[in-house]
Amino acid sequence: MLLQLPTETIPIQEIPIHKKVKLFIKREDLIHPQISGNKYWKLFYNINNYLETLAENPLIITFGGAYSNHISAVSATGKLSGIKTLGIIRGEELEQKWRDNPTLVLAKRNGMNLKFVTREEYRHKEKLTEFLLHEFPEALIIPEGGTNKNAVQGVKMMLNNDTKDFDYLCTAVGTGGTLAGISEFCEDNQKVIGFKVVEDSSLENKILELTSKRNFHLTDAAFGGYGKINDENVRFMNDFKVKFKIPLEPVYTGKMMLKLFEMIDADYFPEGSKILCFHTGGLQGIEGANLLLEKQNRNLII
Repeated sequence: MLLQLPTETIPIQEIPIHKKVKLFIKREDLIHPQISGNKYWKLFYNINNYLETLAENPLIITFGGAYSNHISAVSATGKLSGIKTLGIIRGEELEQKWRDNPTLVLAKRNGMNLKFVTREEYRHKEKLTEFLLHEFPEALIIPEGGTNKNAVQGVKMMLNNDTKDFDYLCTAVGTGGTLAGISEFCEDNQKVIGFKVVEDSSLENKILELTSKRNFHLTDAAFGGYGKINDENVRFMNDFKVKFKIPLEPVYTGKMMLKLFEMIDADYFPEGSKILCFHTGGLQGIEGANLLLEKQNRNLII
């Protein structure tokens, strides 16, 4: 079964911050209960184009870490579409511990087969991909995070008439596909800000390979590194949920919104600016994050 376009408009909510600018969030996290946020759009053309050209025995292979939103989304897509899926998981030690990991348990429940590889093997994904293509020549191999040209085309769907009137468009950035799509297809007068949650000096060049425009700016929002959660992150996300009734997750949207609030407080944006940020989903990661926080006797994400 092909992925379908949503039947309802994705809501844009104002976040009343009582500042000299107006802030809004587009709730892409509401698009699907398991294929959440930008993952839905990054997979949309990858999956549909593949199914339209392959008659039988489809197989999707992709890559991810222990708590990967992408692994979770691909496994759910496979279950929804009736496609076999294989996840290449970073960290061979997880082979004995995956039952303690809510993301991997969910992926298995969705029917995904898991292959655990060493971090060294994972680092050389080009070699891994060659090996997998030799073993599974008819498989669709989607890169880590789902970022490729089909993904960029899918992200175009996150933009519509409702997003045209904003001065700034903001998204968290991991592999760069979502930012590239927003950059490529936004209005000419709009400025795009990517909130980097990874420490990757090559990220800008990777994004420029996927968009023809230079209308974006990257700002550091790693707050200690990819996947690292400090107490300020947790405090901010919990306060945000209580105040605005919108849940955030600790790897992407929580860090983006914390950095965005810091920029607003520092008067980065001209007075009267209309800012739209995209909620890219990934709320499934909260359960795994809380397991780690609980082991460290720290405050949990509500």
